[in-house]
Amino acid sequence: MLPNSITTLIAALAKLPGIGPRSAERVALHIVQAESGMVKHLADAIVTARERIQFCTTCGALTEKSPCSICDDARRDGSLICVVERAVDILSIEKSGTYHGKFHVLGGKISPLDGIEPEDLQIAELEKRLTVEPIKEIVIALGTDVEGDATSNYLAKRLARAGLKVSRIAYGLPAGSGLEYADELTLSRAMEGRREMH
Repeated sequence: MLPNSITTLIAALAKLPGIGPRSAERVALHIVQAESGMVKHLADAIVTARERIQFCTTCGALTEKSPCSICDDARRDGSLICVVERAVDILSIEKSGTYHGKFHVLGGKISPLDGIEPEDLQIAELEKRLTVEPIKEIVIALGTDVEGDATSNYLAKRLARAGLKVSRIAYGLPAGSGLEYADELTLSRAMEGRREMH
């Protein structure tokens, strides 16, 4: 029988994304047996990060100072804005190393069943940016679920205006997998997003 304090720690860790009951138990047992200096350092790092991290007032990215380093970087293409659902999506796109424009975080997807309407998202803020920044193209990078498709289509219609290109990232096959593992939607999107080979 585990002591109450360990059970409480396991329950708290299990609430974190990607950590199931077994992982939470392993991490909790490691923490309670670790050197107290290491545990204090971990606790301090968690509290400090939570206190310092904020959302960029321009794009919505996670940052310690606003505007964030991406919005502040003059080397980035200010005419190109990539629209993502959540701030963490910026990290995924940045890791690819292929995008050099700026970002805008919507803060969710349109989902009437969950009570999320367009006015609940950061769409008005994006429209405001269109009036003050030299934006020529908006790249919509939302998921391929029903809500992502509905939000993308809504944005394409709402943002349509002369001199502005609205595009959506192509979705294709995961690297290293064969066609037999791909569903019909993935295959059709891969086909539609095809590019000429040189």
